[in-house]
Amino acid sequence: MLLHIIARGRIARSPEGELLDRYLKRVTWPVKHTELPDRGGTVPLAMTPARTMLLDERGRQFSSEEFAALLGRWRDDGVREARFMIGAADGHGDAARDAVGKGGADVLIAFGAMTWPHMMARAMLAEQLWRATAILSGHPYHRAG
Repeated sequence: MLLHIIARGRIARSPEGELLDRYLKRVTWPVKHTELPDRGGTVPLAMTPARTMLLDERGRQFSSEEFAALLGRWRDDGVREARFMIGAADGHGDAARDAVGKGGADVLIAFGAMTWPHMMARAMLAEQLWRATAILSGHPYHRAG
């Protein structure tokens, strides 16, 4: 299953960009990172079947094990692409959040109750994708508490 991060804004050469690249290189599943302008731009067509997560501070908080289990379930169900949408600095609009589960994204997910900069969210997501794939493969990187 392809893990596809689709994010608004350019990360370019920055400490966050270096961290993103570091973690994406460790993920053993196919992974792709697509950048869109802050406004407009076309979201690339998805492979079918696909699932989409919107990252948003109002979303559900998953443990690393729950996140890994969800990705494992999608993979085992034949999902070809898991998309992770990160909004611009102001996040996603109400319309996108309201459409979750109603023909829009499949899941609204948060990294916690605090608001995180969208550039940091990419690096955090990449680390969690690496952690989730490590959990699913039995790799010792993840140490459950």
